[in-house]
Amino acid sequence: MKINKLLFAFSVLLLQSCTSQTKKINGVSFVASREVIDQSHIKPVVNVNANYAAVMPFGFIKNLNHSEIIFNTNKQWFGETKKGAKQYIEALYKSNIKVMLKPQIWVWQGEFTGFIEMKNETDWGVLERSYSKFILEYAQLAQDMKVDIFCIGTELEKFIDNRPRYWKSLIVEVKKLYKGKLTYAANWDEFKRTPFWNDLDYIGVDAYFPVSSSKTPTLNECLEGWKKHTQTISEISSKNNKPILFTEFGYRSVDYSGKEPWKSDRSMNQVNLEAQINTTQALFETFWKEDWFSGGFVWKWFHNHSKSGGENNSQFTPQNKPVEDLIRRQYHLK
Repeated sequence: MKINKLLFAFSVLLLQSCTSQTKKINGVSFVASREVIDQSHIKPVVNVNANYAAVMPFGFIKNLNHSEIIFNTNKQWFGETKKGAKQYIEALYKSNIKVMLKPQIWVWQGEFTGFIEMKNETDWGVLERSYSKFILEYAQLAQDMKVDIFCIGTELEKFIDNRPRYWKSLIVEVKKLYKGKLTYAANWDEFKRTPFWNDLDYIGVDAYFPVSSSKTPTLNECLEGWKKHTQTISEISSKNNKPILFTEFGYRSVDYSGKEPWKSDRSMNQVNLEAQINTTQALFETFWKEDWFSGGFVWKWFHNHSKSGGENNSQFTPQNKPVEDLIRRQYHLK
């Protein structure tokens, strides 16, 4: 089978070229659910050789111009709350999985958080106070639970562009509470302009860079497609003297998976497992060997492994697809 041959060739190449590399952050983005989790939900994370998981509680905003963040309510799923995040962290620790705590904002109707923008100074002030309350509460949880990495925000470009002084002051306040490593999850086309990398420990990037416009991108096409991005990424790392961390990375198992990898449009539903493998393999080959690259968190991993993903699934999760074995092999390397 063509996919199995690709996996074998990839494993040989990695064993030859990467065994001497420093151990990376080999993470999964552990999706919040309705349920309390237990070790049966963590075992598949261990089995894929992950050493980190991103735990992602949520706050909610009504629309892109609304200034109040609602969080920790009884209307949310358990895993989206502070109580749930704490329980998830405890469960992951039992299996020696380290944690990045990554509180995120969800805009109703799924609008892009990078477009959150207030219309006047009063509303900006309300948003800043609301966001600070949200983030500082989780910064305290991160400290209490001694998590290794805390992410201060995800894809909030217009908020940062409009209020850079606020973000500088927020980082100061976070550091008063939390003594671990800090990052921010910038969108792939945002990270070049993020103004506060020098104040953090990792340059966080949600790595949905376009690498191929083909229906079924080949490995070589994707490797070539990365070249125009890799130089910029490495230059930003060097300029700020900070390592790159892919706070999210991954591809859908769908036609044209490398063209606009950020798209979650359900009308794109033509399953293409080979496309997911080739795009993922190219990302591993491009970055995991670099000293300035710290690793990343695959998007996304659901708690109920046996019922997640599968070879008829066209979404991001690698679970129960051929790409899961590719990730397992990569994450096994030291």
